[in-house]
Amino acid sequence: MHTNNTANSTISLEQTDFYEIEDLLTEEQILIRNSVQQFVSKEVSPIIEEAYEQAIFPKHLVSLFGEMGIFGPMVSEEYGGGGMDYISYGLMMQELERGDSGMRSTASVQSSLVMYPIWKYGTEAQKQKYLPKLASGEYLGAFGLTEPNHGSNPSGMEAKLEDKGDYYILNGAKMWISNAPDCHLAVIWARDTSTGRIKGVIVEREMEGFSTPEIHGKWSLRASCTGELVFEDVKVPKENVLTGRDGLGAPLSCLDSARYGISWGAIGAAMDCYETAKRYALERHQFDKPIASFQLTQKKLAEMLTEITKAQLLCWRLGKLMDEGRATTAQISMAKRNNVEMALNIAREARQVLGAMGITNSFSIMRHMMNLESVITYEGTHDIHLLILGAEITGIPAFA
Repeated sequence: MHTNNTANSTISLEQTDFYEIEDLLTEEQILIRNSVQQFVSKEVSPIIEEAYEQAIFPKHLVSLFGEMGIFGPMVSEEYGGGGMDYISYGLMMQELERGDSGMRSTASVQSSLVMYPIWKYGTEAQKQKYLPKLASGEYLGAFGLTEPNHGSNPSGMEAKLEDKGDYYILNGAKMWISNAPDCHLAVIWARDTSTGRIKGVIVEREMEGFSTPEIHGKWSLRASCTGELVFEDVKVPKENVLTGRDGLGAPLSCLDSARYGISWGAIGAAMDCYETAKRYALERHQFDKPIASFQLTQKKLAEMLTEITKAQLLCWRLGKLMDEGRATTAQISMAKRNNVEMALNIAREARQVLGAMGITNSFSIMRHMMNLESVITYEGTHDIHLLILGAEITGIPAFA
């Protein structure tokens, strides 16, 4: 892939930190953030516009992510993970999404939706077999919960596991699955027909009857590979069952971890849009002065910085709660919902600062904006997270 020699081919190494939040971080957390930031600037940003335009997933980055320790940073070191705290994980996702939401999606799925359930609910044999290869990037994983007929209502899932003694027969399909077309394995959630309980199973690429058709025609997350997971009488040995937990709460706990990472990632996208708009406003002259001197431009920039700062404080506190094991689903929903909406609004305002130049691939803003239209929908839609909060406030679930 050729390098994109555009005006904004690398992200700014400047940190957007109006409230000096860096003072709340440890030296190790700052080092981790800076290392991922430099990696993204070197390896992701120079190629991402062309990859996005051509709808190509840059597969070579998967092994580089593994080398950088981006996969499974919170997983125990004994299984190849980083053994890091959740704020470090969040900062990594922030810097990845400063580069591109699709790249952060790849890491989120691998870490929170594939490695996390194997680590938390898998057998020791499964952990030893799969986690080191997922951590290194030798394996790419996918997570199958959403179905063609069941998105916001996963309890209605139709994928079925039939108990055949020493193995299960898996039938069904999953839809809108990140990493699917290139995955080596997938953590799949399906209903055991004998008990009615939802179980997690690890499906490997070479299993007969397992296919992963790619979804084309996306105007969002174009540099991320997205597809279906289709199961036609797939024979899944019982040693591939995640025995540590069943029921819908198991996959939803994985989503909590992923949504937490998204809440940080969205800040990264917002930071890149804000910094791009600020630089442009200072350099672009109209009426014989920089457009940054006009009140309406300053209003836009001031409001962007305010919203980013609020989101940073929200995520830092949530990260502390995650590290203490006290974060609730509703708290995570609030951060995911608020921060993605914040980032999307900032992308739209930043695009206006750039005028017509804002729609070109000479700058990252339009790509971030289109990506965020997916991020605001996946891992729980914007409205579903609102209802999760509403149920927490009132004790009355409005979506059941």
